[in-house]
Amino acid sequence: MPSALRLGPDRGPALASDVIIELAGAGIVLVERRFEPAGWALPGGFVEYGESLEDAARREAKEETGLDVFLHELFHAYSAPDRDARGHVVSVVFIGSADGEPVADDDAKATVVVTRDTLPQPLAFDHGRILRDYFRYKETGRRPVAA
Repeated sequence: MPSALRLGPDRGPALASDVIIELAGAGIVLVERRFEPAGWALPGGFVEYGESLEDAARREAKEETGLDVFLHELFHAYSAPDRDARGHVVSVVFIGSADGEPVADDDAKATVVVTRDTLPQPLAFDHGRILRDYFRYKETGRRPVAA
């Protein structure tokens, strides 16, 4: 986490942008986090000052997986104050696609392409909830509702 980032009530929530990367016919891409909190996660990270959510999602995906991601849609925002053990982080999640083979880089230790039936454990943050919402959306067309 950047040293200038201060999470806490005097600063307000931090903003992150994550992306569900669909690889045609293969599944979705997850990264194993190199740093705490440990676990498997969607590619993504903190939005930098002056950066759009979309640019942050594409940048983080490229840094962590080596993939150039095309964003299809804004999926949902997750804002529960306890979703990240480091502090209050709001994550705006996109659905996108890419071609190629993901390769771990930056703060990703490993990458994996998964389906609903092959999710690795443990999942970091609230990414288990995000993925349940995503798979339900793909099956039914129903988007997550605000909690």
